[in-house]
Amino acid sequence: MSATRLLVLGAVRRHGIAHGYLVNRELDAIGAQNWAKLKSGSIYHALRQLTKDGLMHATQIDEWPGRVDYQVTEEGEREFDRLLRDALRRPGPRADLLAAALSLLSEIPRGEAAELLEERLSIQEAERAGLADQMAAVEDSDRLAELYGMLMQSADSGLAWTRGLLERLASGPAEGRSSL
Repeated sequence: MSATRLLVLGAVRRHGIAHGYLVNRELDAIGAQNWAKLKSGSIYHALRQLTKDGLMHATQIDEWPGRVDYQVTEEGEREFDRLLRDALRRPGPRADLLAAALSLLSEIPRGEAAELLEERLSIQEAERAGLADQMAAVEDSDRLAELYGMLMQSADSGLAWTRGLLERLASGPAEGRSSL
């Protein structure tokens, strides 16, 4: 799964029709060049690839040589929905993917976002329990104590953050999108 793919689909989707410069400017405004390591060239590459994959429709603008406008197709809408929901529900090693999903959190209803995050929390709890079991089973605990200490602290931090986000979602307006 790609944070770039999710971010570019999300940016074009928000505008309805967008050209590469507009997408680049929007992603730059949310700092994606830093936390997702996005470069202008990767955005334009993503636009072309998404079009090639049938997830966007591209229209050459004759009045503006070199300008191409993009629009998300129905298949692109389904892919956007899948990527966004998977990034919220499945913890993984890629912080950029979660960051992309969080930047697009307002695109899904609050209740659904909470359900997806509850799934994430369940997975995180199971992973932490497995890690604790592994830690207990390690024979040479002195040699690996720092490793397991770091992994456990990271797991605990992830759990605390997910629980906190669920609380913030619950304390917001009862209906509507997931903005906090």
